[in-house]
Amino acid sequence: MKWIFGVIIFVLDVWAIASIINTNESMGTKILWILLIAVLPVIGFVIWWFAGPKANYSV
Repeated sequence: MKWIFGVIIFVLDVWAIASIINTNESMGTKILWILLIAVLPVIGFVIWWFAGPKANYSV
């Protein structure tokens, strides 16, 4: 059962990184956010959720 938590964190981190890539931020900003999420998966995701750049999806 512990592996389910790991899988959920992994999926959320991949989603966050994909969302970061789809922003209009500079490449340096994107790299810093991606590194934060990669190094600190849970804390980085929470910080990104509240303060990070969000994707610009246009319809």
